[in-house]
This record gives sequence, structure tokens and C-alpha cells, in this order.
Amino acid sequence: MPRKPRIEIAGYYHIVNRGVEQRVIFQEKEDYEKFEELLCTYAPSYGITLHNYCLMSNHYHLLIEITQGNLSKFMRQINMNYAIYFNKKYKRSGHLWQGRFKSWYVTDEAYLYTLMCYIEQNPLKAKMVKHIEAYPYSSFHYFLDYKNIPECLQNAWIVKNHKGDKEAIEAFLTQPVESRQLQELKRASSLVEAPNSDNRPKEADLIIMFEGIVEIKKRNEMIALAYAQGYSQHMIAKVLGLAQSTVNGIVKRVSR
Repeated sequence: MPRKPRIEIAGYYHIVNRGVEQRVIFQEKEDYEKFEELLCTYAPSYGITLHNYCLMSNHYHLLIEITQGNLSKFMRQINMNYAIYFNKKYKRSGHLWQGRFKSWYVTDEAYLYTLMCYIEQNPLKAKMVKHIEAYPYSSFHYFLDYKNIPECLQNAWIVKNHKGDKEAIEAFLTQPVESRQLQELKRASSLVEAPNSDNRPKEADLIIMFEGIVEIKKRNEMIALAYAQGYSQHMIAKVLGLAQSTVNGIVKRVSR
């Protein structure tokens, strides 16, 4: 049964994605920083506002705001580029993500405020730190350092509403949040889960990915990216007019 089209209307979205088979997707500091770099590189390019984020060892949470129907394109860029980085660095191949990212459209302010707290408190609930500000891979500690906040967080809700008021920020984001409360707010606010638009990557999208690419090195990197995203080697070979064995060899070489 085909999935329902992904809802991509303007507004706030809670994004979650996990490593395949619950595997660790951030093994060391450099990995977390690479993902943060990708977020901050592509968010402005797609006109997307990053409000909160938290990177855990085997999954991540994002709270973003879109003004155009480009959520899938944005997330595709983030997940594809990180997958190719990770696979190359750790000499692996195949899918990195458990599936396509999950997204929920936030329709209620009460849920929005609770969601901000929930995302930032993930490390605390996992007992990774005793104080939220001690966790280096979330947006919380940046909010407390107003003068040095990254450009991609400068339009975040917390920054716009509290600027450098540390006491106000801590009071807001450290309010206790229970998972049950979160679920109740989802139902009460008629939160709509936005499933993926299709069951398999489309050949037409793959053709667009390779448009204008003439350099062999760049083409090979895109082949590995496409494979990491979920396109089959058979489809990639068909679109590019290559033998499937050639595509398989390219994927292996680039992933080393």
C-alpha cells in the first residue's frame, strides 16, 4: 500500500531519524561536528530556520521551520551527505539510516514549547550529563553563549524571544517534561505525522541529481551518495548508462 504524500506546508516540524538497526551514527566528536556543519550549511540555502537540535549517539532530533515545500529536499541533502561522510570514514557501505526520516507538523503552541524542552533534555533523560548545558551536541549551550551563537541558530525561537537572558532561557528549557505529557499534547494539538511521499526513490529524481555533472570524480561521489540514500545500483547504472558491476566498484572505492 503506497504511503500518503508527505505534508510540506509552511510551519514547524519535529524531525527524528535513527541509525539502521539502532547502530551508533556519531562515534566521535568529529562526527557530531560534521552533522552540525551540514545543518548550518544547508539550512540557509533552503530558507529553513533551525530552532532546536540534539544529536544523540544513535539518533537525532531537530525542530525546524520551513516557508516552502522543500522539507524532503533539505533532509535529503543532510542525510545523504552525512551518510557518504560516515561510510567513507569508517570504511563501510550500505544504508546508514533506519529509514527515511520521520517528521511531524506542529499545529499547537503548547506542544511547540514542550517540544523545545523535550529535545534539549534528551541527554539529561538518558543520564549522559547532570546538567543540560554540559552536553556539547545540542543547541542549549549555544543559547547561553549569545555573543558566539552560530549563524544558523540566530533566528531560533529562543534567541528571538530571550536573546542573551540566561536565566530566562534556563527557566524555560529546563521545565520538566514527561513522555506521557508529550504524547497527550500531540493528540490534543491534532499533530499530523507527515509520512514519506513514496515507497522507493524515483528514477526521475535520480536523473535530476546527476544533471550537469561532467567530472568523473564528482560523478562517482554522487553515485556513492545516491546509493547511500537508497537508490539501487541497478537504477543508478540504468540512469547513467553504466554496467551495474561498474557502479558496484565505484561505490566500494569511494566508501573506502
